[in-house]
Amino acid sequence: MTLTPEQQTEIAEARAHPRPTLRAVSEGMESHLYRAHEVLDHGLVRVIDYMGDDGAITQAARVSYGKGTRHVTNDAGLIRYLMRHWHSTPFEMCEVKFHVKLPVFVARQWIRHRTANVNEYSARYSILDREFYIPAPEHLAAQSVVNNQGRGALLEGDEAQRVLDVLREDTMRCYDHYEEMLSQEGQKGLARELARMNLPANVYTQWYWKVDLHNLFHFLRLRADVHAQYEIRAYAEKICEITRDWVPLAYGAFEDYRLGGATLSARAIEVLRRRLRGETVSQESSGMSKGEWREFEDVLG
Repeated sequence: MTLTPEQQTEIAEARAHPRPTLRAVSEGMESHLYRAHEVLDHGLVRVIDYMGDDGAITQAARVSYGKGTRHVTNDAGLIRYLMRHWHSTPFEMCEVKFHVKLPVFVARQWIRHRTANVNEYSARYSILDREFYIPAPEHLAAQSVVNNQGRGALLEGDEAQRVLDVLREDTMRCYDHYEEMLSQEGQKGLARELARMNLPANVYTQWYWKVDLHNLFHFLRLRADVHAQYEIRAYAEKICEITRDWVPLAYGAFEDYRLGGATLSARAIEVLRRRLRGETVSQESSGMSKGEWREFEDVLG
């Protein structure tokens, strides 16, 4: 990861001038403010601002539900109750704004999560840096033969080296042509908004991404999952670390009920009940399709 001198100066200046405040502060999140966390080869995640903490969630819940939550005697128990019963609005009281530097193809996956505010670096007005994502050898894999959107066995030896050489050569050649088309030395260069179309999807872009905690948890549930593409999962896992420090009670409940939990269908629950009664249940007698049964078996280990 490479930070520009301007970014390094901005980070140093921001951290050198702490400001007193009357609003709720998360000590864990304060330690992350403005710090750049490395992701992939040139990527980063850093917290620009945040609002709220675990207390903001319980405060909102008690206002919203009043007597309905008075039997919950502590904040941890209330937060777990809210998470367990899918009460979302109290978690929306917390917000965070990230600065993220990421490859364009990862950004196109990320932007599918539309419940956030995004402002991206504009290649219409600015020139993109010569920075491209090149996978580490341990992340070069062939197409899976059983999953149309997944990876299979690792590429090794000459095949892996061939792929890496192609990626590096193509990206450098594309950027060379990008610079040539923008050239203003004695000729009219192509408009930046047109020249950018020649760049490959592994070029790095940047954006500010602001999201509330409820929708952040939804993003992390999908993108920090072992089945998510490695590149976006690397960002999600780093954000998980930051969120754990920001709202430890809420993150603990999220980790238990969402990341580590599972949702079972009515048929799956009925199969469990039949098994607890001592009955032997097969896929054929379960009422489930083969795919459902395979996933059910995976959940039970």
